[in-house]
Amino acid sequence: MSHTPFGYRIENGKAVIDIEAAKQIKTLFDSYLSGDSLATAAKKAGITAFHAGIGRMLRNARYLGDDYYPAIIDPNTFTSAEAERIRRAEKLGRIYEPNEETTVIYPSAFHVIEGREEFDDPFAQAEHAYSLIETEVNKNGSK
Repeated sequence: MSHTPFGYRIENGKAVIDIEAAKQIKTLFDSYLSGDSLATAAKKAGITAFHAGIGRMLRNARYLGDDYYPAIIDPNTFTSAEAERIRRAEKLGRIYEPNEETTVIYPSAFHVIEGREEFDDPFAQAEHAYSLIETEVNKNGSK
């Protein structure tokens, strides 16, 4: 098991809700949904953490509950907070959309002159081997 999320504690090998911390989590979600920034929402909730840590708390699906962790946040609140986070990120231009990858076709076949010369110097050997290449042929057959 990895790090126990804020709002829970382990008792007798099982995760249980830390009542005070759970109240802070609920306040964090409510404050964020009411329009507060991450830092302001955390301050209102009494949580001392960095901006990125607060953001991860708002995205932590463990607060919905699973086989090990009991639920602290209801699904509607969690979904609303995620939608608000995305809305704010889009408004600020912080949504990362990767560019389409360009495909580069590298030569896949070579016509080489017959040569068996060997050199002690690996650089000289490589230079000799490359000098034997007459043409490069692309996958589609063009030169």
